[in-house]
Amino acid sequence: MAEFVTLELPAEPTTRGVALLRIDRPPLNLVDAQLAREVAAAAATVADHPGVSALIVYGDERVFSAGDEMSELAVLDAGQAAAMAADLQAALGCLTRVPQPTVAAITGYCLGAGLELALGADHRIVGDNVKLGLPQIKAGLIPLSGIRRLSLLIGASRAKDLVYTGRFVDAEEAAKLGLVDEVVAPDDVLTAARAWAAQFVTAAPRALAAAKAVFESGPHGHSTAVTEWSALFDTDDARLGTRTFAADGPNSATFTGK
Repeated sequence: MAEFVTLELPAEPTTRGVALLRIDRPPLNLVDAQLAREVAAAAATVADHPGVSALIVYGDERVFSAGDEMSELAVLDAGQAAAMAADLQAALGCLTRVPQPTVAAITGYCLGAGLELALGADHRIVGDNVKLGLPQIKAGLIPLSGIRRLSLLIGASRAKDLVYTGRFVDAEEAAKLGLVDEVVAPDDVLTAARAWAAQFVTAAPRALAAAKAVFESGPHGHSTAVTEWSALFDTDDARLGTRTFAADGPNSATFTGK
């Protein structure tokens, strides 16, 4: 049983729906090694669940995550840090390995390891009162998982500014930087995330997973696209989808995920 994470899955395994992963380590949802492992385990459960069409990651009404559990990191030496680094880095990047579309629903603070986790989501929706940042430099450290992804998202120069200074940005600046995709009232964050995720309930899951694999393949995107595109022609969804699209246009197929 997870201590710091809850996972709500569709009620019926045969009916596709949206999953909700909640970070629940009050009062600030600080990310320690255990929470990171639990989030990664929940993400892996979603990845293997045929009834999940999309995943929402959420903290609570007050905070997504205020960052790293510095009291845990303060007692490590270099050898101990090296021993845990690869697993922790993989855990913080777990949303990139979920084949379904993912959305981070962010309220309050989203800092440090919390923002690194959210950077792995396909979409980020924030309340207009949020503060986001990677302040690890102020503790004499660097982000373990987020630097490359942040750089790809907003460009190297802007990413260096946030990492080197450790400064926080508000919702308006985050939107201008391209760090977040949607800004809403704080009370509407989860509702907006559910609306974004709901549009994939009737979509073709194998095609979505293939598209995500191409996005995540980086410099190998062209060759990955060839592999993924070709493989889709062995799916029932592509056979049905191409026929119905040709006959009746888009939005006429009922996909089964096979």
